[in-house]
Amino acid sequence: MLSFISFWRAAAIVLNDLASSAYYAGGESEKYIGKAAPWFILGVMLFSYAVRAVYVESCAMFVRGGVYRVVKEALGGTLAKVSVSALMFDYVLTGPISGVAAGRYLAGVINELLAFFHISLHVPDNATAMWFAIAVTGYFWWQNVKGIPESSEKALRIMQATTVMVVLLVGWCSYTLWVKGWHLPPAPLPQNMILNKDSLGWLYGINLGRMITFIAIFVGLGHSVLAMSGEESLAQVYREIEHPKLPNLKKTGFIIFVYSLVFTSLVSFFAVMIIPDDVRKNFLENLIGGLSMNLAGPYMLRLAFHVFVVVVGTLILSGAVNTAIVGSNGVLNRVSEDGVLTDWFRHPHRKFGTSHRIITMVVGFQVITILISRGDVSFLGNLYAFGVMWSFALKGVSVLVLRYTHPQDRDYRVPLNFTIGGKEIPIGLGLITLVLLGLATINLFTKPSATIAGVAFSALLFLVFEISERIVRRRRGSQHVELDQFNLEKEAELSPQTVGARPGNVLVPVSTYYALYHLEEILRRVRPEQQDVVVLHVRLLRRAASGEYDLSPDQLFSTIEQLLFTKVLEIAEKEGKPVRLAVSSTNDLWEGILRSALNLKSSAIVIGSSAKMPIDDQARMIGLAWERMPPPKPQFQLQIFTPTGQERVVYLGPHAPHLTAKEIELLHKVWLDLSERVGGEDVHHHDIVHFALAEVEREMSEGMEQAVLDRLRQHLQEIKDRRTSGGS
Repeated sequence: MLSFISFWRAAAIVLNDLASSAYYAGGESEKYIGKAAPWFILGVMLFSYAVRAVYVESCAMFVRGGVYRVVKEALGGTLAKVSVSALMFDYVLTGPISGVAAGRYLAGVINELLAFFHISLHVPDNATAMWFAIAVTGYFWWQNVKGIPESSEKALRIMQATTVMVVLLVGWCSYTLWVKGWHLPPAPLPQNMILNKDSLGWLYGINLGRMITFIAIFVGLGHSVLAMSGEESLAQVYREIEHPKLPNLKKTGFIIFVYSLVFTSLVSFFAVMIIPDDVRKNFLENLIGGLSMNLAGPYMLRLAFHVFVVVVGTLILSGAVNTAIVGSNGVLNRVSEDGVLTDWFRHPHRKFGTSHRIITMVVGFQVITILISRGDVSFLGNLYAFGVMWSFALKGVSVLVLRYTHPQDRDYRVPLNFTIGGKEIPIGLGLITLVLLGLATINLFTKPSATIAGVAFSALLFLVFEISERIVRRRRGSQHVELDQFNLEKEAELSPQTVGARPGNVLVPVSTYYALYHLEEILRRVRPEQQDVVVLHVRLLRRAASGEYDLSPDQLFSTIEQLLFTKVLEIAEKEGKPVRLAVSSTNDLWEGILRSALNLKSSAIVIGSSAKMPIDDQARMIGLAWERMPPPKPQFQLQIFTPTGQERVVYLGPHAPHLTAKEIELLHKVWLDLSERVGGEDVHHHDIVHFALAEVEREMSEGMEQAVLDRLRQHLQEIKDRRTSGGS
């Protein structure tokens, strides 16, 4: 069973990472480049919309997209593993930095409250932050083990509370500036920036000459990319977005952009414009807390608002821990599906069906990172940018390459495309990619600690991928097929309760992954809120297998069914609509399908047209199978689709016939003529139909069956002749 989430929930998951960076990104940036930091934060947030467009284009190509899939398609498996290794460094740090930052905010407000009530007790900042981060990581580990619908609900509630706080904060800050006056931060120029050894890294002491302004701008942006995390999670969550997928993805991206732009950028500007310089240096790891305590108004009111800000901040920063787990799980699932990691990692949880082993492994890395950091936000922030920037850069290069290696039409393209001499020139995508490569390169030299740690971690993880992939190849051979993992729950009979489908569902039998066009067609038409779709595979048994012993799970669900249902899930994910999966065994195909439809209380059966017989013969065989069913025989609507999308509807069981306009006109003419002749009798149209059918039945029972058949054949032939000659 697949559960899809709305674009609001998808945006909430990603925003728990992107918007949470407002709590620490501005302060960390100012540590390295000075008071001009808000301009660079604003620049990064504006640029993030362009980067998001690259992700939307890649998602439009691959539902199970993300960096790994896109880089592999464009640049090959080796660079794909490199990109994932770098990206995992980002995810392993994202959760800890958010959790530790939340703990620092919490420790700060606790100490302020203790001082306000004159209690001689002080909570240690780093230790409190470390243990709080571990507790939050453990909590969201369990939420993700239960599944994304659970964790997305928490993310949505967190963002609702954050929105209330953001509105109050922006309004109060605006009032403060109106009362006290204001001035903008210094312009983002080299003379207004701190360009020392901490900010320039290995570039310090090098004569940059005329390139100083250009380099300085990239250095400033590089130290501000903390504000742009979470983009890869958008690609991972895309698989879970409900129908219509691409429009909902665009809505998700726009919500993320507007929210993070307003929140993250304004916090940085307000902090520099409101908090005095000598005070602000003490709040660089607690920027919004310092901002709330320097607003205009009574101290008690500011303290109460500070508590509210910290509570909300603790929630959203904790939510970023969840986002890191969701993103990591999605990325490593793609790697495992491709045979780089063994199937053991993706083995589904017996109760919840999630890849709990991957989730547990990622959380283990994050807890170790938290313990190593000892609750120091700056330590984690300084290491952060390596993975995210190189994953972005490789993503941009890959999408650019795919424009030429896979030039087929896409549902979405990054804007600013021109055609010269029949060749597309993707100006917009090219510029975005160049900027990403420039930022990634600058960060290599300006963040020595991040470069060393990132390269070491990525090299180690890449080595693990290489060894694991060789083990998988040795076991499976050179041929590898991506397969999803399934739990099989054995039941005596299919029922709406065991399958999880409501009565009145649509039953879609499938037999081969080469012919699933009928499933694609019905998923485009069905409305999930009104009707469920049950996908059924019928395992045909030989007579020798129909003895007294039940089939074992391995016999009933082999690699064939696993591959078939993997393809079914791909189609369901692409359409963004849930399906229920079922397998049954039988000696007769149609008897098995009809019995399953009866047990599931289905209202319709959807099949594909047969390659071996005409649709009329196929419908006749199904009808005969229905006639052999024991009473009471339910009524079904049988929909038969051809590969070209044409539909034939057949009703199984007694039903009102579908009359053409000519037949209705003939019935009305006969009724009008006879009703006038019978005098005062009350005659209806159904009386005429009943009378005509009774006359045919009487003639056949009186030995005139051959004459009736001859007249019927003559009538059918006349209809065929009219159709052939173009008549109606």
